[in-house]
Amino acid sequence: MSQVTKAQPKLSPGLLAGYTPLPGIADEMVDPSGVVRPGWERLLGALDEIGPEKLATRFARANQYLLDAGVFYRIYDENGTQEREWPLAHIPLLINEEDWNTITAGLTQRADLLEDIVADIYGEGKLVRDGVLPPDLIASNPEFLHPVAGVKPASGRFLHFCAFELGRAPNGQWWVLGDRTQAPSGAGFALENRVATTRALSDISASMNVHRLAGFFKDFRDSIQSLVTDPQGRAAILTPGPNNETYFEHAYIARYLGFMLLEGEDLTVAKGRVMVRTVSGLKPVDVLWRRMDAAYMDPLELKSDSWIGTPGMVGALRRRTVSLVNALGSGILETRALLAFLPAISKALHERDLALPSIATWWCGQEKERKHVMDRLDQMMVGPALSTRLPFEDVQATVLGSKLDPEARSELLARLQSDGRGLVGQEAVKLSTTPVYVDGKLEPRPFVLRVFAARHKDGWSFMPGGFARVGFTLDTAAIAMQRGGQAADVWITSKGPVAKDTLLPREDDLFQRNVPGTLPARAAENLLWMGRYIERAEGTARILRACHARFAEAPNQELPLLTEMRAYLKPLGVDLDQAIPKGLQRSIDGAMLSAGRIRDRFSPDGWLALHDLSKTVHRFSDVVTPGDDATRAMTIILRKLAGFSGLVHENMYRFTGWRFLEIGRRIERGIQMAGVLARLARHDAAEGSLEMLLEIGDSVMTHRRQYSVYSGRISVLDLLALDPLNPRSIIFQLDALKTEFSLLPVRETGRNTPAGMQVFSKDALRLHTQLAISEAGELKPETLHQVAYDIGALADAISDTYFA
Repeated sequence: MSQVTKAQPKLSPGLLAGYTPLPGIADEMVDPSGVVRPGWERLLGALDEIGPEKLATRFARANQYLLDAGVFYRIYDENGTQEREWPLAHIPLLINEEDWNTITAGLTQRADLLEDIVADIYGEGKLVRDGVLPPDLIASNPEFLHPVAGVKPASGRFLHFCAFELGRAPNGQWWVLGDRTQAPSGAGFALENRVATTRALSDISASMNVHRLAGFFKDFRDSIQSLVTDPQGRAAILTPGPNNETYFEHAYIARYLGFMLLEGEDLTVAKGRVMVRTVSGLKPVDVLWRRMDAAYMDPLELKSDSWIGTPGMVGALRRRTVSLVNALGSGILETRALLAFLPAISKALHERDLALPSIATWWCGQEKERKHVMDRLDQMMVGPALSTRLPFEDVQATVLGSKLDPEARSELLARLQSDGRGLVGQEAVKLSTTPVYVDGKLEPRPFVLRVFAARHKDGWSFMPGGFARVGFTLDTAAIAMQRGGQAADVWITSKGPVAKDTLLPREDDLFQRNVPGTLPARAAENLLWMGRYIERAEGTARILRACHARFAEAPNQELPLLTEMRAYLKPLGVDLDQAIPKGLQRSIDGAMLSAGRIRDRFSPDGWLALHDLSKTVHRFSDVVTPGDDATRAMTIILRKLAGFSGLVHENMYRFTGWRFLEIGRRIERGIQMAGVLARLARHDAAEGSLEMLLEIGDSVMTHRRQYSVYSGRISVLDLLALDPLNPRSIIFQLDALKTEFSLLPVRETGRNTPAGMQVFSKDALRLHTQLAISEAGELKPETLHQVAYDIGALADAISDTYFA
């Protein structure tokens, strides 16, 4: 039995069997004498009571939650980009309240120091002038942004939201590995870690008095809102877009806090103010919580080849008409070499030592420090001085002196001598370990703790927990998420009950309901196209089901009707010889792409339903065969499409965004119905065309009830084109479009009537009137083709009005 088991006989040996802390490395669960720490003793006792089988079920429940919620992290490798399911390490990291208070006290001092440093760098320059900070580290630093030098933030502060990477030394001392001040990520993932872990261990967390996270986010949300100075202004989150590695988090936080999620193309600068393009026109933005690197923010004055920024942003900052969280240029604080000067800077600015030290760092641009690194190379990690990445994240550029062969060692020593200004030496880290659950038992793994700090009116508040990046193996390089690392929830435990914070307002809190019309134009466009893609997929699936049912009845002959439909579908990119045509898959993929760009406006249930639909269609493409098999597959696909549409229709708030989604569906349904009627309702259409039309229009039973005496071609045209009560008819779509058009925000385009009627409303009214006064017998193929064209023109008019 291990030393741990002997020290704690009251714990069963199941989880602890074979758990051996690594020599010379601190372990979070076991103290230096080999005794399980008190908080961990309670956790392990509770886990032992649950037992391995039920524990596996609970952990599977947590994994399923993350899968259902669509939590992912985008990774980049030689194969391009791909979404990786969020890798939860199910055992939380425990920190007692006393230790946590020590950590946050040290980080409060550090955050204040970083604020003063960045204010000096972009202000007086006293640190460089007095020789405390080498000018090389500023002037040659790519994170030093010359265009914002001398620009004071509108909020009065450079830093509002920071993160700190912490490790624990073998002696138990916490120290800072790096500061995150550019656009810190992970807060949203920390929330999801908490929700998932609570799904598995809610009874245990309640009994251990674990501090809740909601209070931290409520304070930060209120702090951001306090920076909004214009009654018409608003706060928003600025994201690089869906291809960013942490885009899921951007969307999640936007939903959680109730902020708009914007991309650079959503914004413009007009008369010195940052404005968001909405379907109601330009609206002012007072505060942007930016989640993109500063260099990409303004292609006019910063990175000229940036496609994700907003021209004129720096000009708005000079006018102090917008506040950024954090200010442009604050990324310079992440520079690795800066860690070497923080002790001296702290004494120069605050006349005190750092309460929470940084990892020992030496900038090799100074002779004494360079010699120190060269003399102790076996104890050093050597990497780029101006890197903003942690050593274990930057494995391509950072080398461990003890692992160099003689030739590589000589090359590094020569480089240190000739190019010392570009390098730093740092003490080789020995990260402490925390237990992870592997095949029914616990094993130690290295970890880095990420702690989040947010500014409020009285100073700094800290998320009581953050999250821990845990190594997949004992190799510290495997901590990085891009290299297979895991993420664990962090529990700050108290001896007594903790506050039950929530984002919900108190009963007596004042509130303000957001006025309609603040929908960004890009979001509206994606909602419209998502509606069109979903409706296109449904129409295609109905046609395919009808065709394959007939193919199954006559598998060895080509029916004239199928030849007719083959010709109809080919221009639409749908090959009838494929059981699950690529055209159908592309429609579903298009809906997924549009939905992915508006994740902040999409419910988790809606996303799950759409994702399930996509998986089903792509899975069927490999196994389904034409005929009966394809007919059954289309029925399943249609059922899932109906489930998704019903979810949206019943649950989606009837705001402007819903109207664009509905408009997209109605436009596409009208176009499809007019097109298929023009093909199959001709005088000379193939035998069986009318029956197929009724199947495609889901109107077989209605037709039998409505037209019991005469059931020829004219009755089918009347039902599917002119019946205002049939939700599949063309005129029904135009009725719905007229209603939705009348409720859209009015935009000045120069083409409106004096009464303010939008051009597309006029066109829809004209088209509806023409169809309403028509007789079914007058609907020739050319007439129906023109109707389809005119409905498509409504979409173009919408685009010209709101999206151009």
